[in-house]
This record gives sequence, structure tokens and C-alpha cells, in this order.
Amino acid sequence: MTMTLAALLAVASRGRADEPRVIDITAKRFEFSPATITLKKGEAVKLRVTSEDVTHGLFSRAFKIDTDLDPGQTREFTVTAEKAGTFLAICHHFCGAQHANMKLTIVVE
Repeated sequence: MTMTLAALLAVASRGRADEPRVIDITAKRFEFSPATITLKKGEAVKLRVTSEDVTHGLFSRAFKIDTDLDPGQTREFTVTAEKAGTFLAICHHFCGAQHANMKLTIVVE
């Protein structure tokens, strides 16, 4: 059985459509970058978080995330926003004098 190029592309694109969108987030003294991310209600999204310098934490009650990130370590979380609103994630591992300012805003539309 032979498939046309159009048929092959259709099959390939269907496989990618099922995969969640990936958002890369970097934790470094004393910020998350980007500082704000936007999600769509009901959309599955993979958050890929990397610590650039020291041990950081990431805590979000709304998205049930509670983890530590060692320097150079990356953690992945697949989340689905259940309701619209603005939510906060924080670094919950003391990382220095400006630790209290280390916040990630999650906007769900």
C-alpha cells in the first residue's frame, strides 16, 4: 500500500496535535522567566521548569505543583486549567535576599 505525500502529512500532523503545548520556564535568582504565562481553559499544557543557578522551589495550589528544583535540574508537569482566572505560583525554597519577590503569574483565559 502506498500513501500520497498529503496523506502522510495528515497522519503526521494528527500525532502532533494530541501532544500538549510546551512552555519552558527558567527559575533563577530572583525570578521566573517568563514571569507570566497564559493558558486556555481546558487545554493540556506541559510546563518544563529548569533551575539555572541555585535550588528553587515551585509551588502552585491551583495546579497541584509542589517540587524542589536543584541547579541544572528540569522538571515537567502536565496541567489542565479547569477554570479561568489569575493564579500565582511561588518559589517556596529560600534562595536569597529577594526570594519573596520570586513569583510566576498564570493567567487562564
